[in-house]
Amino acid sequence: MNILFLFGFLFAEQDVAMNIKKSLMSPCCWAGTVYDLDHNPEMEEQIKTFIDQGKSEQEIIDHYVDLYGERILAIPIAKGFNIMVWVAPIIVGLLAIGILIIYLKSPQTEPESVIFTSSDIPFDDEIERELKEMD
Repeated sequence: MNILFLFGFLFAEQDVAMNIKKSLMSPCCWAGTVYDLDHNPEMEEQIKTFIDQGKSEQEIIDHYVDLYGERILAIPIAKGFNIMVWVAPIIVGLLAIGILIIYLKSPQTEPESVIFTSSDIPFDDEIERELKEMD
């Protein structure tokens, strides 16, 4: 029974560590999360140490936000100007759908076919005469 509890506790620790690593950008290059990149073993070790000390997931994330600022968060906090990150794609998508619907419902006009008669072409007689002289 104790072994089951120990395995459950170890898996819970790994889940917390994985969630934290997925929530934080890697400050070495800012190109991906700590989970995605293996460029930051010091940070991974520090996260493991914090978990072993009994700190909660939010306390660990807050520590890194205090250290690096909100830039460290993989998902921006939805407050202030950051709300635009969440709302802008929805607005742009709805606008695009609206424009598409309007375009598809507007009547499509067929292009008028243009038929030239010999009287419509300026200098037609002169052109014909010059062509005959070339033969």
